[in-house]
Amino acid sequence: MGLARIQRFMSPKAGAEDRSKMVAVIVGSVTDDVRLTGFEFPAMTVCALRVTEGARARIEAAGGKVLTLDQLAQIAPTGEGAVLLRGRRTTREAARHFGTPGQIGSKAVPFVRSKGNKFEQARLRRSKPRTKVGPAKK
Repeated sequence: MGLARIQRFMSPKAGAEDRSKMVAVIVGSVTDDVRLTGFEFPAMTVCALRVTEGARARIEAAGGKVLTLDQLAQIAPTGEGAVLLRGRRTTREAARHFGTPGQIGSKAVPFVRSKGNKFEQARLRRSKPRTKVGPAKK
């Protein structure tokens, strides 16, 4: 999850309660977001399995803290004051295959072994129709 999404979820507008004093808990990776360059990042406490160096530097430069899950368990054993965040469910690779591939208007991707002229390349599955190249007919 990127820092921009964490900032959006932890903003005061996102919930009725004041989330600035709460801990954002992400069971996954936290990455830096280049879209935040030039903008002010608020001080917040983030707990995650993994934090990239750029994200850690940006959080600590803003006056925030980065925790691991075992540090959070020692600070708040009951989980009070923690907001559990998750990424989008539709970003999974499996979600690309939901639907009926080949149907008109469907963006579903078929399960194929490989891309090539021998693998499921019938009409409506290739970008342009192939024509047989050979001598012209009389």
